[in-house]
Amino acid sequence: MPRPHSSRTSGRKSSRPAVDYRTRQPASLYELEVLPGLEQVAETELAGVALARDIHGLRFWYPGDPERLTRLRAAVAVYRVHSWDVPRPRGLLGNQQLGELLSYLRGVVEYGGHRSFRISAAGKESAVMQRLAEEIQRGLELPHDPAEGELVLRLRPEENGPGWEVLARLTPRPLSARAWRECNMSGGLNATIAYAAHKLAGQRDEDRIFNPMCGSGTLLIERALMGPYDAMVGVDISESAVECTRTNLKAARKEVEVARIDALQTGLPARSFDLVMADLPWGDAVGSHRSNTALYPAFLTEMHRLTSKRGRLCVITHEIKLLEGVLREQTAWDTRELFQAYSGGHYPKAYLLQKR
Repeated sequence: MPRPHSSRTSGRKSSRPAVDYRTRQPASLYELEVLPGLEQVAETELAGVALARDIHGLRFWYPGDPERLTRLRAAVAVYRVHSWDVPRPRGLLGNQQLGELLSYLRGVVEYGGHRSFRISAAGKESAVMQRLAEEIQRGLELPHDPAEGELVLRLRPEENGPGWEVLARLTPRPLSARAWRECNMSGGLNATIAYAAHKLAGQRDEDRIFNPMCGSGTLLIERALMGPYDAMVGVDISESAVECTRTNLKAARKEVEVARIDALQTGLPARSFDLVMADLPWGDAVGSHRSNTALYPAFLTEMHRLTSKRGRLCVITHEIKLLEGVLREQTAWDTRELFQAYSGGHYPKAYLLQKR
């Protein structure tokens, strides 16, 4: 009698490659919004998202539940994209197009739970845009809040096409507004910049990490969420900053040692750390240019003492001319630029310094 076929008993492997059934599911088109200057970091992170396909820069197709996309850390926001073959936005007011638009937006709202909406587009005050806002408000039963609406709708000419597209932000808040940030401080670092700095400075499980002038704890928390490290310590001369950091650490469910100590007088032994991550005062919201002229060279000297033989120092600042001038006058560090981003009216730069 012939034996029934069994892949477990035949010893043969199927010649057909395993295919994830989800890749065959209907996919939606998405686009990431990132801070100018951080595009490459975001593209690298996106490349690690399983099932994302047909990736062109920051635009891609993705099937199924978009929850995975809302966990991206280099992006400011993620938008779902839909296009219509209409020559002008007025065409979206046609019966068929308006019905499709409302159905599309309803799906985004059902996922994100938005409680209001706003339109971001050139000519958003025009009669056509106002009429469109009225129809969306009526069709979705969602208030139109032109200033603070949670569902951000961007209208623009279709990319490489004759029509128009509508991009709808998946989440009520930007992804860069981290859930752990319960305490804010003036001059606080954008979390996507902190993430990018850590990625480009090098993420190593064996690193002993020091964050001087920790402020609200952005650099500490973003690294703690990225994975293992040997040790991590944060200090700040301000008691309120230390308490702010502790509040945010608790919200992030991470334990990191933080203390009220002057970063230039820690009393710690030489070569205590392998990586120092520093968001130095920019001279506006925190510190002043005059005080920074004394702080920056003293800081580089002390961090050189605290870093290990092959230690690294990542510095983020908007005081670019000052820092680059100080770096030209020293011989203790080799320096290279990591990125320059645009954030909140500033153009901070990140540098990676390595001990010579």
